[in-house]
Amino acid sequence: MTSRKGVLTAGTWCADHNKVVEFWPLENEVVEILSEDVKGGGSGCNLAIDLKRLDPSIPVETIGVIGNDEDGRILLAEADAYGIERSRLHVVEGLRTNYTDAYTSNRTGRRTHIYLQGASAELNPDHFDFSKTNARFLHLGLPGIHRQMDRAWGSDENGWVTVLRAAQAVGIETNMELCSIAPEKLAKIVRPCLPHLDYLIINDFEMAAISGNPTVAAEAADIPRVIASAKTVLAMGSMKLLVAHFPEGAVVLPRGGEAMFVPSVDVPPEKVIGANGAGDAFAAGVIYGLHQKWPMEETVRLGHAAAAVSLRSLGTTDAVLPVAESLALAKKWGWRNAA
Repeated sequence: MTSRKGVLTAGTWCADHNKVVEFWPLENEVVEILSEDVKGGGSGCNLAIDLKRLDPSIPVETIGVIGNDEDGRILLAEADAYGIERSRLHVVEGLRTNYTDAYTSNRTGRRTHIYLQGASAELNPDHFDFSKTNARFLHLGLPGIHRQMDRAWGSDENGWVTVLRAAQAVGIETNMELCSIAPEKLAKIVRPCLPHLDYLIINDFEMAAISGNPTVAAEAADIPRVIASAKTVLAMGSMKLLVAHFPEGAVVLPRGGEAMFVPSVDVPPEKVIGANGAGDAFAAGVIYGLHQKWPMEETVRLGHAAAAVSLRSLGTTDAVLPVAESLALAKKWGWRNAA
């Protein structure tokens, strides 16, 4: 494993049809679209690009399934522009590329996503060949929105388990990216994966879904509850590190160690354009720090810095800056609850 280098992102490649509206309407109401664009999205795409924006020298490969259409060509062009190795980003005929209508409310900054699985529904363990990769990390997502991967595969509870087991068998360290689907569905798919994970970097909602324990009090993440929930999840699996992030910061829980809270960046409200992709940027910063063998607090601070700078754009990856610039801007804005 020590000779391995770089990151293999796998799973969701989709086209985000980003739209800003003044507010999210109720049923039967009408609201105008204020601005829109189309960018790459999904865990496989976002983390790959974020890593390359943080440090163009880090090797990044990817695996996914897209359609032979305009959205698919946009995704291929983005992968090529950043130097992502995409020979296993499979293009299929007759199916539309997975796309998301990603709405951001101008009033609240909250996001609403409506998606079509399209070609992503065909992704399955047969698409994953780890025999020729030298990547150190596998970043895999998104369970719950890939029809074949979500089903039983052979004797495994689902295809995610099959893929994670195969990656670990050749010495690749594993992490999963989740999305905020219905808690009971998320728990059913993810819990069988936990014994096959080395890391789990998720948000507090996803942590609560897996553990079955609440993480929120008074409409905000409650740190003692997040820690308790993280301990429950850690006990369910084999992860050596669990990180739960939320707007105020992140709880870090290493196996056999003490929980640590690392506050997030105090981003000026006027700098926030959209939160779409902030979780991916956080994960990219943490994975980069792990890859570079940074101390844990510095690693999580880079995650927060990457997430903070990403907020300056409607797209998921457009505003992520190189490592030094991300950390410098975070230092300029300051850290929440900093002494």
